[in-house]
Amino acid sequence: MNEGNRVRRILASAARVFVAATVLIFAGLGVGALVTTLGNGPPQPEESRPANNPFARTSLADPARRSAPQSAAEISGARRTPTVIAAVRVLPSVVSLRTERTVQSQDMFDRFFNRRGRSRVEAGLGSGFAIDDAGTIITNAHVVSGADRIEVVDRDGQRFEAEVVGFDELTDLAVVRVPPGRVPAAPLGTSSNLLIGEPAVALGNPSGYALRNTEATVTSGVVSGVGRDIQAAGGQEVLYADMIQTDASINPGNSGGPLANADGDVIGVNSSIFSRSGGSEGMGFAIPIDRALVVASELLQFGRVRRPWAGLQVLTDRPDPESVFGRPLVVEVLDGTPAADAGLRAGDEIVTLNGRVINHDLDWQVGLVDAGVGSTVDVTFQRGGSELQARFRLDEVPTGRAERIEVLAGLRLITVTPQIQQELNLRVDAGALIASVGEEARGTRLREGDVILSINRNEVRSAEDAGELFEYYASRDGSVQLYIARGTEIGYLQPFRVR
Repeated sequence: MNEGNRVRRILASAARVFVAATVLIFAGLGVGALVTTLGNGPPQPEESRPANNPFARTSLADPARRSAPQSAAEISGARRTPTVIAAVRVLPSVVSLRTERTVQSQDMFDRFFNRRGRSRVEAGLGSGFAIDDAGTIITNAHVVSGADRIEVVDRDGQRFEAEVVGFDELTDLAVVRVPPGRVPAAPLGTSSNLLIGEPAVALGNPSGYALRNTEATVTSGVVSGVGRDIQAAGGQEVLYADMIQTDASINPGNSGGPLANADGDVIGVNSSIFSRSGGSEGMGFAIPIDRALVVASELLQFGRVRRPWAGLQVLTDRPDPESVFGRPLVVEVLDGTPAADAGLRAGDEIVTLNGRVINHDLDWQVGLVDAGVGSTVDVTFQRGGSELQARFRLDEVPTGRAERIEVLAGLRLITVTPQIQQELNLRVDAGALIASVGEEARGTRLREGDVILSINRNEVRSAEDAGELFEYYASRDGSVQLYIARGTEIGYLQPFRVR
């Protein structure tokens, strides 16, 4: 009997411990419901209920309590901080982007048996913001490049299939489009007069869908630096120059979101971070909004970004101890180009471009990109100890203006000219340059940038020469062998057949 009582006491004690543990585990998950249930107790008789407490808080369900200010003008007192102003003004324009890419992978056996391998779908995340009410969204090129499908989600959770207007990997910018009138335009500022130390607010969705929220979040800091030039990772050809540096936290998923100032105006496009751990370490970088809008205008108007060209080549890496360190030296000016017509010549040293001090070749390149094709630029340069001025209008790079001739399905060529030779720093002065290689022409093993010098030992000096020779041999047995220039190497390509 005593043994039975002892067992019952043990079971009762275990039950109490289990209940206590259950309360501790679930208290953090549903404390509001728990307190309400335990605090109210059973219904009281009408006469025993306490009188209304005049100091009791309004119910959390009261819409008047839950509604947030809808405009900056409604915010008053100490709550009116730069971060709050930026959030109220910019957050409605911020969207999340979800992308899907089909990736082919080959294992050892696939390569051995020359099989295509397996395909899998990779999901990607990013942010963006509207620049007008017509559904135009700016984001990063690395967010949408190669995507088969892009979904845009606004702050209310509405989902839209997005169309890619265009992207530019050099500047890491892209424009996508959603139905008009769905996402309001963000207030756009300027990046031309930023002050080091002024407040900066980064907006975007760093969690993607991990938090099951579609609303963007904000982090705050300051403009840590302007005009920052950083080396792109992995040898990427990305123009991360003249960037805005901020210590506002930028994390994966923030890419493409806006950076705003204390007035709630967008001043940049969040793009990259410097990190040893993979997370934010207080060194984030944003593309200046002035450059982003120039690139967006090009993509909207032409579907691509036209590269500006002055007709001169500069050199900054030179062992001249008497020259100003890093100042670009003009080493070549072609006749009939904007720079030549304005009076520049080899030996001149570039000092400023549109008032911006030029310390190295990146400054020169980004100055041209920011100005854009068709704009007039002012250049200050030194010659023989004197400082001189020049003004000229920027053309498009020769490869952009050159006629493209499709000689095979998916293979487009342009004729090498002295201007193109200078633009691309080619080692050959004639031939047919490969402008693009489509899927149909992958079997040729040609790459964009190759220069065809001969076909079956017949000299090629133009795109037209190559087209005629391809047509001639297609009517015979179709076998061709090309002699090409690729970078610093020249040699024969493995023969292939044309039809």
